[in-house]
Amino acid sequence: MSTYTNLPAPSPEQGLNRYLQEIRKFPLLEPEEEYMLAKRWVDHGDSSAAHRLVTSHLRLAAKIAMGYRGYGLPQAEVISEANVGLMQAVKRFDPERGFRLATYAMWWIRASIQEYILRSWSLVKLGTTSAQKKLFFNLRKAKSKIGALEEGDLRPENVAQIARDLNVTEAEVVSMNRRLSGGDASLNAMVGSDGDSATQWQDWLEDEDADQASAYEERDELQARHALLVEAMDVLNEREKDILMQRRLEDDPATLEDLSAQYEVSRERIRQIEVRAFEKLQKRMQELARERGMLVPA
Repeated sequence: MSTYTNLPAPSPEQGLNRYLQEIRKFPLLEPEEEYMLAKRWVDHGDSSAAHRLVTSHLRLAAKIAMGYRGYGLPQAEVISEANVGLMQAVKRFDPERGFRLATYAMWWIRASIQEYILRSWSLVKLGTTSAQKKLFFNLRKAKSKIGALEEGDLRPENVAQIARDLNVTEAEVVSMNRRLSGGDASLNAMVGSDGDSATQWQDWLEDEDADQASAYEERDELQARHALLVEAMDVLNEREKDILMQRRLEDDPATLEDLSAQYEVSRERIRQIEVRAFEKLQKRMQELARERGMLVPA
């Protein structure tokens, strides 16, 4: 998308700190403004509208990219890949779906970053199984969960627990930990090379309260899952949607007998429609999740 050639770009010469300061100048969008800009892009190919959608979310891309700073790769390049994912999200975003661009974009951003990391580390280093890739991207979180962030080899009991949690062998945990050890950047590390204006990573984080950050992340996850569900529902016809919603998405689910009377078919037929609709919905959600680099919902 040629309209993005004039985006600010992080570089070693510029300094990350200066880049982070620059992208904070772009204002965030109110829901109505975001919707109108997205409509102008979708309906009329308005490149200026697309540019505003991208620039208003550069902070989101940078924040997600900072979460991948422990893989030994240049942070400027990771942020650049995050911006590529953001641009793809804007290109594909449908404002009529009823959810915010940030909810949709975060999965494209993560997918773009992860693809870049996998290319950089190479499959020779990583191994080719999905379990090994899952271990690669989740080992730090697993170590943090059990309070095992110290450098060096993990204790045997920690290795065993992580192997169980991530469904890999203990040997794979030990090997991957040794590959990644020493790569975790301190939050006290300085960003940029601007002398007195340089700041620590933690100074740039928007929310320093761990509980609030966790709640924000959980809310984003819930919104993203809901958006995925809404989009996947398009695979169902109206009867399947209605039956599935009444049976599985209501606080007080309808009985087979109720729906049998409503649709004038047998209870067994209602059950069959419900099962078929759920299977179709689940398959479509898995397809969408893979497209966006999300963990595939069960």
